[in-house]
Amino acid sequence: MSEDLKPVESLSYEQALAEMETIIQQMEGEPLALEQSLALFERGQALAKHCADLLAQAELKVRQLTGQEIAALQEEKPF
Repeated sequence: MSEDLKPVESLSYEQALAEMETIIQQMEGEPLALEQSLALFERGQALAKHCADLLAQAELKVRQLTGQEIAALQEEKPF
């Protein structure tokens, strides 16, 4: 695995997902040394957690925005 990889926390959702897809292709391809397989697996786990965290943040934001819109609609008075 390349040593010039960006820290997982600095990746966007799309970047992390693309890197996970690359890791899957590598692991499903030709046999790898045990150490390389473990390093790829560890990176993949970190990427998966990062993606899940980013999705949770996005879901929270959508819920907050949706809640604000519902509250605004409830405050409107009918004619």
